[in-house]
Amino acid sequence: MDDKYDLVGFFLSKDGLLRSGIIGLLEGTPLEESAGSLSFAIATFAVVNVVFLMLFFSQFAILWIERKAVARMQDRYGATTALRSLWVGENGVTAGEWWNMLPFGLGKPIGAVNKWLNKNFGNRDENFATVDRVNNRSWMGKTIVPGFFQNVADGMKFLVKEHMVPQRADRLIFEVSPFLIVSSTLLILGMIPLSSGIYATNPDLSILYAIAIFGIAPIGVFFAGWSSNNKYTLIGGIRSAAQLTAYEIPLLLTLLSVAILSGTFNIIESIHFQHSAGAWNIFLMPLGAALFLVTMIAEVERVPFDMPEAEAELVEGWWTEYGGMRFGMLFMAEYIRTYAACFLFTHFFLGGWHLPFHGTLASLPVIGEAVPLIPGAIVTLIKSWLVFLIVFVWARFALARIRTDQILEFGWRMLLPLAVLQVVLALVYRLYLFNPDGMSAQNEPAGGMAWDAFGIPLLVPVLTTAFWLGVFFIYLNDEDKSVNQERMFHVHTDKPAGTVTPGQE
Repeated sequence: MDDKYDLVGFFLSKDGLLRSGIIGLLEGTPLEESAGSLSFAIATFAVVNVVFLMLFFSQFAILWIERKAVARMQDRYGATTALRSLWVGENGVTAGEWWNMLPFGLGKPIGAVNKWLNKNFGNRDENFATVDRVNNRSWMGKTIVPGFFQNVADGMKFLVKEHMVPQRADRLIFEVSPFLIVSSTLLILGMIPLSSGIYATNPDLSILYAIAIFGIAPIGVFFAGWSSNNKYTLIGGIRSAAQLTAYEIPLLLTLLSVAILSGTFNIIESIHFQHSAGAWNIFLMPLGAALFLVTMIAEVERVPFDMPEAEAELVEGWWTEYGGMRFGMLFMAEYIRTYAACFLFTHFFLGGWHLPFHGTLASLPVIGEAVPLIPGAIVTLIKSWLVFLIVFVWARFALARIRTDQILEFGWRMLLPLAVLQVVLALVYRLYLFNPDGMSAQNEPAGGMAWDAFGIPLLVPVLTTAFWLGVFFIYLNDEDKSVNQERMFHVHTDKPAGTVTPGQE
């Protein structure tokens, strides 16, 4: 379905407010003949920047989500610093008159704003008993997104820290490597649409382009590890090159399966296909969805595949020697790649900006009229945040790191054959189980019925999902009963805790 909030059309339409205004301004000037081209260039520049900024700043949400989710897993509050701490401090402790240290004469106006905020929204207010009782729990006893603005404080901390280059490092490559990693990572955001009307660019081969960009960063990672002249960083760089090579091939084959099933290498068209065919890809290729998630976790080097950055044995892996904002840039790049992986999973397997049961909801009397009014970008963001929370955060804090040889063996001997199997299954589904007559038009809210069989609606995705859920359940619970069922532990005691007297046994 087309998005009601067509940002691209608003900016790039020749009759739109922006382009028509620019063309009007250039009338009667020497640039009048080129007014159409210039207005298109300016409008393109504007829409690219707007979409990029929307994607970039929305990633602060995943930093906050991870902090709060992990804190809840560990039964604690986590980050609680709110924006209000700038003028009232935390627990009665403030930074003093910090505005007096600001340059360019900014101290007095910012200090005046800070004092006004503290006076009107501070801890003491006789008119509100809640404020006096709760003290600095925020005005009216409510915090302003507790912990969210701590991400901003961490970024400012990186900015003011000193950057040092190791004495015997290859300075040129050492300095260039972070920019190679970050720049290639930021290019990924340029390929990700938020909805059918909000995207920066839409090339025909956008799927291949996005994966090609993912393949550039490992070069920078290896260069960063080698140029640091440190044995820990070198080992981390070598591990990264070996790991990413082993997992990029299954990833490419999995995305080839998506392209075969959807009949296109374009991200937006593959999303429209899922709606027009009547089923999300996750119900047609659950194996492909699992392969994509596993390979993406390995690609972004998160637990349990974080061997290149294993702090337990390699200090901080290939970025051990980086400090200050260079470290902050690498940290940011890791999360951008993770965020991009969440978006890609949402688009390839979860129907992009389409709601669950979109066709059913659109056919209802009252709800059907409200469904088109829901911004597709909001649906995409919510899905991506849920993927990050349920998959990436949960896996990071629920699974233990595995050895390098196990990572490589798992990639080459298990994921690669399964990815080839998924390609074969995608071919079979597209050639023999797909009914092109059941496709609906792109703008039809109800969607299509291209995966029906024997007159039964959605028979193919239902049977496929049930089969693979059964396979996953069997293999996840499969154990050889003939071997010792006792698990391996680093420390094994013969007696229960609390029954041993220290110093006597």
